[in-house]
Amino acid sequence: MKEYYVYLLTNQNRTVLYVGVTNDLKRRVGEHKAGAHPGFTKKYNVHSLVYFETYPDVNAAIARGKQLKAGSRQKKLDLINSGNKDWNDLFEDL
Repeated sequence: MKEYYVYLLTNQNRTVLYVGVTNDLKRRVGEHKAGAHPGFTKKYNVHSLVYFETYPDVNAAIARGKQLKAGSRQKKLDLINSGNKDWNDLFEDL
């Protein structure tokens, strides 16, 4: 059974938030951490995994990702604080 993930990354100072969707969370966050692809996360050093959700359906994950991207910064902060109050990097626990 395939799983899909919607995730939030931040930088060291917690000033930037990034929303992504993937089918392999560990691989994708590892790519962000390694700066494997040029783009937003590499440019702004956004590589700390602070929140994620799991979905069994790719369309549901994509829809949720779009919802989060369109939402306010405060809503994203509330999500992170609800499950990861200390903003720990969750990557090592995957």
